[in-house]
Amino acid sequence: MILQGLIIILIPFLGTSLGSALVLFSKNQLNPKLQKFMLGFASGIMIAASVWSLLIPSMELAEEKGIVKYIPASVGFLLGIGFLLLLDSVIPHLHLDSNQPEGVKSSLSKSTMLVLAVTLHNIPEGMAVGITFASAMMKDTSISVAGAFSLAVGIAIQNFPEGAIISLPLKDRGMNKGKAFVMGVLSGVVEPIGAVLTLVFASMISSILPYFLSFAAGAMIYVVTEELIPESQQGKHSNIGTIGVAVGFVVMMVLDSAFG
Repeated sequence: MILQGLIIILIPFLGTSLGSALVLFSKNQLNPKLQKFMLGFASGIMIAASVWSLLIPSMELAEEKGIVKYIPASVGFLLGIGFLLLLDSVIPHLHLDSNQPEGVKSSLSKSTMLVLAVTLHNIPEGMAVGITFASAMMKDTSISVAGAFSLAVGIAIQNFPEGAIISLPLKDRGMNKGKAFVMGVLSGVVEPIGAVLTLVFASMISSILPYFLSFAAGAMIYVVTEELIPESQQGKHSNIGTIGVAVGFVVMMVLDSAFG
């Protein structure tokens, strides 16, 4: 079980690392249309994962524990939104195609703040993997190890383009390929860390698992609505981003239905 947990926790980080490695072989800038599709695809993955892998299991688990099923789902979801809103307000970061930093004022370079923006929305992804595996370890839950694995794979799939989206713009901003790759990898380190911390805490207090599941869902939806979808809809060819959302949603829905 420990080895299974380690593999599941590291899968999303592997996706980010492999995506970041594209900068080592790329000579050109990332195609804007491809970037829009990737951002939309990541959004679709996260929306589907939030529903099938987190919110629905949260309600099922609450019902099994004799709790009104929509209470943990609603409370946890709103707390997850609030948590990311707080982080978004205090952590200095810079979104793609923007020169206006967000969060508290800082003297950090634009490249560093670009990495922090991606790191910020990797936090709920790590939490989601950690909490689903914690739930799978509980004998009285409907979540299986296969379900936790499918979620990790789905997040890794959407992390691959995200890794490229962070490392390639860093190279375009003048950073050498090796450093851009390292920065892309570092943006994903928070995922296994967040997964382990969430796993340990949730395992100690099993009664709050339904809240943790919906909390992770809220945090992921915040990232989708605040960052990914708006960035995929900017400028021309916004329909490509929409197509990406649809494809990503279906991919994650199939993964969760087949292995969840």
